[in-house]
Order: sequence, then C-alpha cells, then structure tokens
Amino acid sequence: MGRLQPGNVVAPDRSPSRLPAAPVLLPQSSHKKGQWKSTKLFRRAVKSVFRSFPVINPPCKMPVSLHGNRMHEGHIHGGKQMTGTLFGYRKARVNLAIQETPRSVPLLVLELSIHTGKLLQDMGSGLVRIALECEKNPSEKLKLIDEPIWTMYCNGRKAGYAVKRGPTEDDLKVMQNLHAVSMGAGVLPSQKADSPEGELTYMRAFFERAIGSKDSETYYMMNPNGTSGPELSIFFVRV
Repeated sequence: MGRLQPGNVVAPDRSPSRLPAAPVLLPQSSHKKGQWKSTKLFRRAVKSVFRSFPVINPPCKMPVSLHGNRMHEGHIHGGKQMTGTLFGYRKARVNLAIQETPRSVPLLVLELSIHTGKLLQDMGSGLVRIALECEKNPSEKLKLIDEPIWTMYCNGRKAGYAVKRGPTEDDLKVMQNLHAVSMGAGVLPSQKADSPEGELTYMRAFFERAIGSKDSETYYMMNPNGTSGPELSIFFVRV
C-alpha cells in the first residue's frame, strides 16, 4: 500500500440533497507528508487484515444467510466492480461508503451498529458476513440502496441497525484523503487530538457487486493476492 498524502479539501455543499447525482472527480491532494498518527500494534492488526484479502469469482447463485438457517437465492444479472471503504474511529461505529471509483462521490453511506475496531478484529479472525434486511413496501418504489433503515446481522447474529445518510463534510474529507488509494488499510489524520474514540482508521478494497433482483444485492470483497473465498461479504435484502 502506498503512503497517503492528505491534502486540502474543497468544502462541499453541506446539504446532502444538493450533492450531484452522478459521481464527480474529487479535487487532487498536495499536502505534505508526515501527519500519520497510529499505535504500532493497531497498525499491524489493520495491515494483517488487508493481507488476508481474497480473490473471488462471482458464482451463479447468490446465497444470503440472515439468521443462520434462512437462505435467499437469486440469479445474478451482472457484476460490477465497486470501491468499498469501511472507516471510523476505532471505538465508534463504523461507516461504509460505496463508490463507483476511488475518486468519486459516494453513491451510498451507511452507519453500521458495530464498532470499527471490533469489525477489523473479527475480519482478522476469519470470514465476516454482514446481512442488511429491510421490509418490502409495495406502495414505495425506492431503489434497494435508497432504503433508509436496515436490520443488521453479523455472521448470523442480530447486531442492531444500519442507517443510510447523505455524505457529510467529514465523509467527503475521508474520501478526499483516500482518492489515490485503490486498496489498503491504515490510519488517517484526525482533527480530534487524543480522542477517547481512538484513531480514525480505514480499510478500502474493491468489491464485486452482484445483483440478484430488485430486492437483493451482494458486495463481495476482492483481493489480487490469489487467496480464495470472501473475507467480507455484505448482503442487502428486502423481504
């Protein structure tokens, strides 16, 4: 992973509704090096997670495990490579941002109920599957990723809720600092000195987006290192 160079960020419109519908190029960064802050043990743990990233080939069927014994399957209409970023303060809730490219405005930002440090720890221990479920409302014609609230399951266990929100100024600053990174994990500079929430950490990877139907999508984490099996899978299901 190349060293990042955080830079000055052009302040976006604070109103999420005014963000452009289509991804746009984020401004380039030209800040000086040397602003990274991290503890050696946690940096080593984050790097070990990234080194275990797998390569997967999307299957013809898409299983989704929500409660451990319930499965949903759908035929995949097509796959597309997306950029997924998990980021947040180590002792605070983790955020998930999905982008079409590392340089584009996020198409989706979710705040998950699990803490950042706990999720990275679980990923270092083995396979993690996050299932996000919401109820189908025939009277509404929302796209699946536009649903506002999801019930969250982590490895088959209920883990609270996930909430969609518009990208904030802080979210866009993180995307700006990572605009030159395709895959990697580490620590970002933070304005909160000695924060009780810990360091602002991130993990970014390519995800294969598999569409089962208008009510199911899956994001499989990918890795060019040649290992097999997904380390992280994220399922969106409307039931």
